[in-house]
Amino acid sequence: MDNMDIDSLVMLYGKAVYGFCLRLAKNKDNADDLYQETFLKAMELGTKIDKSNNPKAFLISIAVRLWKNNRRKYARRQRIAPEGELNEEIASSIMCTNTSTPEEIVMLRERCAVIRTAADKLNDKLRIPLYMYYTAEMSVEDIASALRIPQGTVKSRLHKARKNLKNVLEDY
Repeated sequence: MDNMDIDSLVMLYGKAVYGFCLRLAKNKDNADDLYQETFLKAMELGTKIDKSNNPKAFLISIAVRLWKNNRRKYARRQRIAPEGELNEEIASSIMCTNTSTPEEIVMLRERCAVIRTAADKLNDKLRIPLYMYYTAEMSVEDIASALRIPQGTVKSRLHKARKNLKNVLEDY
């Protein structure tokens, strides 16, 4: 795979991959790093990318593996030399829908923040498929192939994640 092919992958799937990276990393700086690492790894694995067999799922699976590796490295470093917990807010740069009145905008931002907080509290097994489905707009089949799990498992994890979110949002 040459630079032209990587450029076409960035043009086609870059926005979806970046949105997914932003949800996983929870801040812009880490998302930028994860996004760049994903496409660097894609360049290294260029011969394994099959353009006819859903390259978006391949890119998302690379991002998931890199994110998990980075978390493991961070946890290892914390055990060796602990440092303070980073509590950075996600910039709400992407609005869910366009609204007209300031009251509606405030309510929408508050609702989006509650949903994001509830989704972030899910464990990784539920959160990653949820983000892949809604943020990266991947199908159940694509998520299953990216995570190397059966489609039924993806469906059950999505169901459990939605159920957990529903319980949290009912209280809201």
